[in-house]
Amino acid sequence: MSPVLLAQEQARVANWPGYIGWAVGLMLVIGLVYWLMRQGWNWRRTLQSGMPALPAVPAGAGRTILETSGRYHGSTTAGNWLDRVVAHGLGTRSRADLTLGEDGLLVRRPGDVDFWIPAGHLTGARTDSGIAGKVVPAGLLVVTWTLPQPPAGGTDTSTELDSGFRFDHPDEHAAWVEAIAQLATRTTTKTEEAAR
Repeated sequence: MSPVLLAQEQARVANWPGYIGWAVGLMLVIGLVYWLMRQGWNWRRTLQSGMPALPAVPAGAGRTILETSGRYHGSTTAGNWLDRVVAHGLGTRSRADLTLGEDGLLVRRPGDVDFWIPAGHLTGARTDSGIAGKVVPAGLLVVTWTLPQPPAGGTDTSTELDSGFRFDHPDEHAAWVEAIAQLATRTTTKTEEAAR
């Protein structure tokens, strides 16, 4: 091959301006997708700005029934596993240490917002395969609870939420489902007896 043809072939192979153009274009597309995702997150936060504040986090959960650690995968409106709740820090996935006590469920999240579900707000629990758009083949513990809203115009309403957790030892999920169901039933019975 002549030196001229070899130089032309190398120029075609090493088309640096073309490579740089494609790389910059790809980076711009990735940046645009990230910006759109961020805008969607902020839009959802704005839509949920009227959601009532979470109950204040106490020092403890009362007499401890169960304790474990794992990951918090997010919260959704009850029954809709894709309708993620991002208000009050409930939208971010994180490590979590859970304590189920006689007074309720305490969720400690290192580096993120802790939250507290009083026993009177727990309505049940189940195992499921996904929440907030995240599917976990080994399963999740999904806790259903209500977030009471102050009465407006004499109407007392509440928001029902599902919160998903994946424990470090998934075989613990069944015991938690049973314990939360018992606590919710016991609390409901006490409330009904007090109302009589």
